[in-house]
Amino acid sequence: MRKGIVAPLVVSLLILSFVVVSWADPTIPEKKQTELGLYVNAKEAFAKWHTAPDKIKILDVRTPGEYVFVGHAPMATNIPIKFFKEIDAGKMKPIMPLNEKFVDSVKKKFKATDTILVMCRSGGRSALAVNTLAKAGFKNVYNIVDGFEGDKLHDPQSYNDGKRIVNGWKNSGAAWTYKLDPKLAYLP
Repeated sequence: MRKGIVAPLVVSLLILSFVVVSWADPTIPEKKQTELGLYVNAKEAFAKWHTAPDKIKILDVRTPGEYVFVGHAPMATNIPIKFFKEIDAGKMKPIMPLNEKFVDSVKKKFKATDTILVMCRSGGRSALAVNTLAKAGFKNVYNIVDGFEGDKLHDPQSYNDGKRIVNGWKNSGAAWTYKLDPKLAYLP
């Protein structure tokens, strides 16, 4: 009896695995992929928002420092998914713990049925934010895969090698500012 159940179960799991893998967009790096599978680039996000600014929400999940000093989309609400704590001297990388109040803060500003376009610097933290919101019941949440600053240029011959100038909100022609709106800035 067990042998008769195991084979169909294995086949069903293999088919399900194939379907799930086929949903992933191969052009999007794994660290930028989300459970919901909803993606836009910065240029598309600005155009999407522009068609329905009362219905499309922009959520910037970078740290308040990035939002203030690097600039931000003027319509973007800032709720960080992580905070900067310190630099790991051995790895020369920032230590950034999760914002434990992230979901609660988002729920205060947005409804689970809202269309939310999420951005960070370059698409990784925003993917984490999309997945976190999906687990909290949000269904229409897109990752802005190139983020605010975009991806790095990889051209050793260029003065701009390693700089985030390839794409992203700031490089796409979309509106951005340093001016703060108290209704949109993160105030813990």
